[in-house]
Amino acid sequence: MNAQASTPTVFDVQRIRADFPLLTRTMHAQPLVYFDNANTSQKPTAVIEAVASHYREHNANVARAVHQLGDEATAAYELARDKLAAFIHASSRDEVILTSGTTHAINLVAYSYALPRLAPGDSILTTVMEHHANIVPWQLVAARSGATVKAAPIDQRGVLDVDAYVGMLTPEVKLACVTHASNVLGTVNPVQELARACRRRGIPLLVDGSQAVPHRPVDVQALGCDFYALTGHKMFGPTGTGALWARREHLEAMPPFFGGGDMIREVRFSGTTFADVPHKFEAGTPNIAGFVGLAAAIDYLHGLDLAAAHAWEQELLAYATGRLAELPGVRIFGAAPDKVPVLSFLLEGAQATDLATLLDLQGVAVRSGHHCAHPLMQFFGVPATLRASFAFYNTRGEVDAFVAALCKVRKLLA
Repeated sequence: MNAQASTPTVFDVQRIRADFPLLTRTMHAQPLVYFDNANTSQKPTAVIEAVASHYREHNANVARAVHQLGDEATAAYELARDKLAAFIHASSRDEVILTSGTTHAINLVAYSYALPRLAPGDSILTTVMEHHANIVPWQLVAARSGATVKAAPIDQRGVLDVDAYVGMLTPEVKLACVTHASNVLGTVNPVQELARACRRRGIPLLVDGSQAVPHRPVDVQALGCDFYALTGHKMFGPTGTGALWARREHLEAMPPFFGGGDMIREVRFSGTTFADVPHKFEAGTPNIAGFVGLAAAIDYLHGLDLAAAHAWEQELLAYATGRLAELPGVRIFGAAPDKVPVLSFLLEGAQATDLATLLDLQGVAVRSGHHCAHPLMQFFGVPATLRASFAFYNTRGEVDAFVAALCKVRKLLA
């Protein structure tokens, strides 16, 4: 595809960029080109100010205070739950557990839902393209229970073999897992189709939504899955925030993962009575200011034309893919027909880390390494890749600067 010939989407990216103060920085005397959004996104001023305002004016712990500040902090924290529930179209706010991120959310399911239900001979199904956060927790609980973890295959385009996945949904599978969008390949998986297949077999489905939520609308009810995990810092909110959405019947049946304050009704040495969901899964003092910031991030996203923003990201992905494909010796990983704006590649004769280091000296921030996806690297027979990942505040000019820097680096390495 010659992406340079495509018709530009009408999207005022320069106005949007003004909302993100870090994008005005220079790196090594060059304008910053930030293409590491799949790792963490930048934060708009509205989010930064919301966090600062909380600490300036409303700082107190939640849930246990009867004074005014405690009421304000609790209301702001719980408002984040309301906004997250609406953002992913949960049927109830009580289905949303506030966590430190997707890793926390998946571990909660692993230890609170899966482990009590696993026995020798059982298995958990995942895929070759998963992030370690959707592999390692399952290995840990499998090792404790005598169960096994199996992975559905993908093809050389980075597309999940759906028939193979469905065929692996055998009776011993007690939980199925899949990423909504791959953090390395950008591949968007057909979650609705997989959820229907799981539901017909009575197998719950967990979805890692970290890379999908920032780039497309998510409706957990329409998807039909049982668990959905997301991360706040990839959707323009603060680090240390995220959520697990789960069907109410699962949450009611699951024991707490952490024990401590605020997840109880009454504690006696003879036994403890736990709080109702969602609070029985939220022991201790949470990242209150972080969730205030995440609520502000959701408000910011609602203030955008999200359809236009997502279309702009797709245009950037197509443009960057076309520009890279023109360079000799470039190998691109991930050619699925449906992708989020992630572009992984290698340059013949160059190590990924060396390239990333030299690109940084040109002011271009990309990610290098295995991207917490060792099995996927093993599938493609490489130790690492470079990854350029885009957000709606990135520009075609930045793509051009990135390609120019890559050409310059190539000459340095020749």
